Amino acid sequence: MLASNNSLISGRDIVVVGQQPWDTEIGSNCKNIAAEMSKHNRVLYVNSPLDRITKYQKKSDPKVQRRIRVINGEEDGLVLLQENFWNLYPDNLIESINWIKSQYIFEILNKLNNRSFALSILKAIRKLGFRDVILFNDNDIFRSFYLKEYLKPAVSVYYSRDYMLAVDYWKRHGEKLEYKLIMKSDVCTANSTYLANYCARYNPKSFYVGQGCELEMFTKAGETNKPIDLQTIPNPIIGYVGALQSLRLSIETIEHIAKSHPDWSVVLVGPEDDEFKKSNLHSIENIFFLGSREPSQLPAYINAFDVCINPQIVSQVTIGNYPRKIDEYLAVGKPVVATDTEAMQIFNKHTYLAATKEDYIALIEKALIEDNPELQKERRLFASSHTWENSVAEIYKAILSK
Repeated sequence: MLASNNSLISGRDIVVVGQQPWDTEIGSNCKNIAAEMSKHNRVLYVNSPLDRITKYQKKSDPKVQRRIRVINGEEDGLVLLQENFWNLYPDNLIESINWIKSQYIFEILNKLNNRSFALSILKAIRKLGFRDVILFNDNDIFRSFYLKEYLKPAVSVYYSRDYMLAVDYWKRHGEKLEYKLIMKSDVCTANSTYLANYCARYNPKSFYVGQGCELEMFTKAGETNKPIDLQTIPNPIIGYVGALQSLRLSIETIEHIAKSHPDWSVVLVGPEDDEFKKSNLHSIENIFFLGSREPSQLPAYINAFDVCINPQIVSQVTIGNYPRKIDEYLAVGKPVVATDTEAMQIFNKHTYLAATKEDYIALIEKALIEDNPELQKERRLFASSHTWENSVAEIYKAILSK
C-alpha cells in the first residue's frame, strides 16, 4: 500500500503542464493530481496552447473561440478555480509542426513554440508571485520539452502515464525527444511499474507512484438496482465495461469465451470502434452489446456481473498502461479475469491473470466457483488504497529525493 500523507510537500508553488486542458470533458490523471496538490500548495494548471491548424479547423468551437479571445487580449487567460488553484489559457498561438518530417527543422520550430508557450506561463507566474517553482509535466513531450530551460524551475518532474511512442502521432519525433526529456528532468514518476522501469533506463531518479481513482460511486454499487436491460439476460454474466477498441481489446478472446461456454452471457457495455461493429461477435447469440452508458450508471452494471473481464491485447499500447477499470471492478468486489501484463502485477493477489484465451476459460470457471464475501471484502479494501492522496504522496516523496 502506498503512502497516505499528502502533506509531505506544502506551501510550494507548482506549475502543471500536460496533454489535457482543464476544460476538456474527459477526466485525466493530470487534473486529479493538480487538484490534490492544490490542497496544500499553490497550483497553476496550464492548458495546452492553441495551435494554428486547430484555430482555423475548429474556429466555431466555443473553447477555441475563448482561446482566441485570450490571444487577442479580449479576455483574461488566468482563471481562479478555487483557493490556491488557477487555470491558465496561454495568450500565445503556436505553430502546427508535427507533420514536418525533418527532425532538424522540427526541433528548431519546436523550440520556438516552447519559447512562446513559456512566455505565457512566465507572465502568469509573475502575476501570481510564484517562487522556486516545481514544474510537473504530464507526458507533454513536444510543447514542454524546453520548459525546464525557459522557466528555470527549482525541480522539474516528468510524469509518464502512457507509452506515448506506441502512437503514430508521437512516434515520429517522440523517439528522438522523449528519452532526452526524461534524462534532463530532475525526477521521473510513472503510474505503472512498466513505465517506471522504462523511465529508469534514462534517469535513475524514476519512481512508481501508483494511480488514483474516484471510486466512491463504485463502492456504493451494492445499493443500486439491476439495470433493466440486464434483467432478461441469464446468469452467469461475464461482463466488460469500457470502450470497445480493437487496438486494445482481443476480439478473438471474447469470441472464444462466448463459444466455449454458450451457457455464459457475455455482456459488453461501451461504445464500439469500426472493427468491433463489423466483427463476428454480433452474430454470437450469447454476446450482448448494450452500447454506451453514462458514467454514473456503470457501477450498477458491474454490480450485476458475476465475473468482470479485461481481455486486452498485449502490445506497446497496452503493456504499460495502468488499467483503472480494474480498480473499478474490484471496488465493487467483483472477481476479475484480465490479461497478464507487467502493469497488472500489482493486482496479482486480487485478480486472475490470463496469458492465453484458453486461460480465460479456466480462470473464469475458477472465479465463479471461488467467489465469496470474504474475497469481495479483500478486493474492495485493496481498491480503496488507490487514492489520489496516496499517489500524490508518492510523487512528493520522489520530488524530495532530488
